[in-house]
Amino acid sequence: MSVTANSSPSPLTEFDIWASIYDEQNNPMFTLEERHLEALLPTLGGKCVFEAGCGTGRWLGKLAALGPASLSGIDASSAMLDHAKSKLDDTAQLHLGDCSSLPVSDGSVDVLLSSFVLSYLPDLDNFARECSRVLRPGGTLLLSDLNPDTASSRGWSRSFRCGGEYFEVPWFDRSLALVVAAFQKSGFSLQHAITPAFDEPERFIFERSGKLEEYDRLTDVPAIYILKLQKNRTSSDLQAPHELLLTNASISSGPATVNGTTVNIAKGRIASAIVAATVASRSVLDLSGLLVLPGLINAHDHLEFALFPNLGRNSEEDPYLNATEWSREIHSRHAETIARHRQVPKSTRLWWGTIRNLLCGVTTVCHHNPAHPDFAHTEFPVRVVSHLRWSHSLALAPEITHTFCDTPHDAPFIVHAAEGVDVEACGEITRLEEMSLLDDRTVLVHGLGLSKEDVELINSRNAAVIACPSSNQFLFHQSPSLERLNSVRRIALGSDSPLTGAGDLLDEIHYAHEQTGISSTMAYEMVTRGAAAILRLRDGEGEIIDGGVADLIAVRTPHVEPALAVAHLRFDQIELVMISGNVQMASAEIYECTPQQARVGMQLLEVEGHMRWVRAPLDFLFASAEEVLGKGELRLGGKAVRHVAAL
Repeated sequence: MSVTANSSPSPLTEFDIWASIYDEQNNPMFTLEERHLEALLPTLGGKCVFEAGCGTGRWLGKLAALGPASLSGIDASSAMLDHAKSKLDDTAQLHLGDCSSLPVSDGSVDVLLSSFVLSYLPDLDNFARECSRVLRPGGTLLLSDLNPDTASSRGWSRSFRCGGEYFEVPWFDRSLALVVAAFQKSGFSLQHAITPAFDEPERFIFERSGKLEEYDRLTDVPAIYILKLQKNRTSSDLQAPHELLLTNASISSGPATVNGTTVNIAKGRIASAIVAATVASRSVLDLSGLLVLPGLINAHDHLEFALFPNLGRNSEEDPYLNATEWSREIHSRHAETIARHRQVPKSTRLWWGTIRNLLCGVTTVCHHNPAHPDFAHTEFPVRVVSHLRWSHSLALAPEITHTFCDTPHDAPFIVHAAEGVDVEACGEITRLEEMSLLDDRTVLVHGLGLSKEDVELINSRNAAVIACPSSNQFLFHQSPSLERLNSVRRIALGSDSPLTGAGDLLDEIHYAHEQTGISSTMAYEMVTRGAAAILRLRDGEGEIIDGGVADLIAVRTPHVEPALAVAHLRFDQIELVMISGNVQMASAEIYECTPQQARVGMQLLEVEGHMRWVRAPLDFLFASAEEVLGKGELRLGGKAVRHVAAL
């Protein structure tokens, strides 16, 4: 058997060293994977089979016994391939190279397997495109790896010991939802997704290694994942158009004016006006009768709580005095509900949080909790502010001074403050001042307990406030007064989470306008340019300007004046959401008019009886959440959602 070199990859020293002991390890992950993956294998007789990242040939040997017409594999470690060669004789063609360029011609593979490889690959999208390129239409793709949620929460590493030394292999932390989304974007449909836990067949391995206690801790914990996908397109090169022309719409140029009927988008940005002669060469989306607004900015959310209901006292009970009291009480009063929802993987809950925002026209959201690696990926549904620093609150963040001092001068520092009505909450602004934590970076969330003197101090320090009035009403039976809101010079609006908020950002806007009395112009600024300035967003977010990022929404509203439209907007009026020029959400009517290449990866969602196409792996996200919460039981910000179909 020969080993051909596909390229000249950078040496992967860890894998070359690992090769010497790889087959000698009793790895329960492998046993678990083999038990479940073998059941998903299609018939291989007469088919062309390829393994990406074949290592020492663990799977190639099993696949060879199933009678494929041809069998090939690639790995970046020559030492791994030497071991594979010694075991496989002439049953497989082996290639030395990495997975960024598979040594297979277009559409020539029937079944492609990649086992425990994805988390080592730096470019997931490129690998997904390569898999799509080499597989025939209808071809099968099988992927497995450590379960990313469990690996992160348990602190698992990719490591081994050899010759008395410890080696750790670098890896990339990506959620399972992100993996599914990347492959769906490249023309695959998901057929099966399983996340098995260890069982009796693995118990012996743990026992022999003296780790039986660890086995007992992991018996109900998803250890790995296995995906079975099918290539469902004849083209592996379907990508969103680089240039798109939005026509026949009214275009917002501020809270009170509209300007023009056309938006030209080139490479994710709003380009200068073009002459009519060039229109024919571009993809065109007709938005007749719609108003185009800048994508909304949600300045405060806790994304992982999107599927939760309101938790707290009912309206007949005494209100809370401060947020700390609420936080402590719900963990006993609603312990069962909290525990149940937390069984849904956190990454799944974060994705649902962004979908909740996407459906109401939010293109940028400020997440007030630890960041997740998925946030930085282009497949994530909504842009999440990444350059901020944050602490929870004075009561729950002993490291607050250190975090504030670590905040760059061009980044916001965000903290809950004055969230309550008692002496403790109302005294927090004074305490922040005494600790030298108020300056132009400081962004105070809620501010219900602000006094006139507090507002004057905040304004003098050029600090900012993010109001969440419906959340305040739910917890404290009151929300900030119009006088207080109007007196804060730098102010934005946030939805908070469904734990306490009214629903989504549009519900918050509606509440602030109708119940608190803020003007429509103020509401517009609080979710567009004002929020962008407070969060230090500098790429044109919150505006429709030449050269700015193409974050846009199109709405069907009787109000031509943009501010009035925003103040009265409901989610069912959002017809289109674009982020960086990519269509992320569309109504059924707009979807039918959307260029075919811009639809790839979108799936159909029903929200309170309204159909919306959303760019997200809804099939996986529904399965992941409904496994815990029950089929047909999902509520997103209080709204019933149902997965209808996939493209």
